[in-house]
Amino acid sequence: MNTIALLVPHWGPGVGFSPIFPAVWGLFWIAVIALAVTGWRKGWWGPRRGPSAHTAGGPVGSPTASAEQILAERYARGEMSDDEYFEKMSVLRGGAA
Repeated sequence: MNTIALLVPHWGPGVGFSPIFPAVWGLFWIAVIALAVTGWRKGWWGPRRGPSAHTAGGPVGSPTASAEQILAERYARGEMSDDEYFEKMSVLRGGAA
């Protein structure tokens, strides 16, 4: 078996590219781990962080979402009555006052 190994140019006594391959594999795995960490932190995959898809009044991107959130916070602090809260929410959602 040693004779066959010595006859093949890749496995012969010459060094060739053999020290480069472990370094390339090491750099490859470092790149894969760096990509995974970057993807996790930026939210490309993994558990979703941040605001949920819907708030009290609708999607996060809707123009009235922040206004409805402010009204809900004021109502929770007791700054407005039930009637006042529901009246303002119906106006925000397009209903009649």
